[in-house]
Amino acid sequence: MEKINHDKYLEKLIDTYGDLVFSICIKFVKSYFDAEDLTQETFLSAYKNLSSFDGNNEKAWICRIATNKCLDYLKSARRNVIPTEDTYLSEVTCDTPTPLESMIESDVKQYLFRLCHQLKPPYQEIALDYFYYEKDISELVKESGKNIKTLQTQVYRAKLMLRKLWRKE
Repeated sequence: MEKINHDKYLEKLIDTYGDLVFSICIKFVKSYFDAEDLTQETFLSAYKNLSSFDGNNEKAWICRIATNKCLDYLKSARRNVIPTEDTYLSEVTCDTPTPLESMIESDVKQYLFRLCHQLKPPYQEIALDYFYYEKDISELVKESGKNIKTLQTQVYRAKLMLRKLWRKE
């Protein structure tokens, strides 16, 4: 006898709040088919828990069930996202240069080497060490024994001279 009452009560809930529950679900998940599934799950959960429901404020009760179902779905959906091939490939970075990049870098290095040799001493040595061989100022200080400020000034001036030569050609 109680099962018949529960069935009738569930029908009443579906007729009364079916559209409301569906609209709650669609606003959460933004997918028609997922919202339909969640609406069914909401009413299934309500049916299973009818015996513990006191009958007061059924609208708030059914809306709360729908909201919780949607929140649970969104939590599990975020956890279960599998990146597509495009997403994965866009996130993967490759540290090795392409053949074209290698060729361009080699050409630029050769050009820089020629430009450094056009400078007069001491700028020629500084430019080669700093720009071509990519040594730090601290390394240059240790190798040459010169003052750090002197080397910084020479690097700055060599850079200006190289820039001027680069623009000429």
